[in-house]
Amino acid sequence: MQNIVPCLWFDDQAEEAAGLYTSLFRDSEIGDITRYSAASAEASGRPAGSVMTVSFRLAGLEFTALNGGPEFRFTPAISFYVSCETADEPEVLFQALADGGTILMPLDRYPWSEKYGWVQDKYGVSWQLILGEHPQKIAPCLMFCGAHQGEAEEAMQYYATIFGNSAVTMVARYEAGETDLPATLKHAKFLLDGQEFVAMDSGVEQPFTFTEAISLAVNCDSREEVDRFWEHLSAVPQAEQCGWLKDRFGLSWQIIPTELFALLNDSDPKKAERVTRAMLGMKKIEIQGLRNA
Repeated sequence: MQNIVPCLWFDDQAEEAAGLYTSLFRDSEIGDITRYSAASAEASGRPAGSVMTVSFRLAGLEFTALNGGPEFRFTPAISFYVSCETADEPEVLFQALADGGTILMPLDRYPWSEKYGWVQDKYGVSWQLILGEHPQKIAPCLMFCGAHQGEAEEAMQYYATIFGNSAVTMVARYEAGETDLPATLKHAKFLLDGQEFVAMDSGVEQPFTFTEAISLAVNCDSREEVDRFWEHLSAVPQAEQCGWLKDRFGLSWQIIPTELFALLNDSDPKKAERVTRAMLGMKKIEIQGLRNA
């Protein structure tokens, strides 16, 4: 089971977006679809019975799409870095993702790649496409900007102390004259729990930073794991709700006990509804409280 799962917050396009993305990548498919119950609909203002989450896989990487409403918007602070194996692959992907979207960097030859482009699709999700083979085809890319510009290396090193099987695998720094913050990270790669991530500092000031529109959900097998991640990551008390938290770098996480999924999908709908109502009253998810419910 993939332990860190990117979660994409849509208004009501989760199913449509998942369908588009899975049509573009090999080894991709739609997984489980959950719907709003009476309790979750009441709490969120979403219609009961409408699609709440869609799990899907892209090139072997698991994602969750959530219909949460219009509160949060995607920004390029988090994008998905896609390694393309053939010369025509970035062309095809770029054209499909740019349809109705915004080109942030044209698909072209750059000093770091024979073919590279950065595009924001019609839903607002950002993708970086680069020609070159890597062990993990799609990796979340964290760009530290706004109030967190210059903090990429500190964050990357900090995250690596929290997760097992973690390491910094590649670092390239800005040189003098390339940015007002020389020696910060131009491009870096690191592993968290064996999964590849990319980190970078924006070379210029940006009018955006991380938002809850993309969070990283951490699947935990025990109460001790939940407690440990919560203790090390949560830095904004007012952001704590239903397992969600925000760290000191502004990145949003969900700390999820794996048992939660079984409890929410109990064959007895009354039990599942009680679990949902109990969870909605929690900040950190306490699995024993849900069992009691």
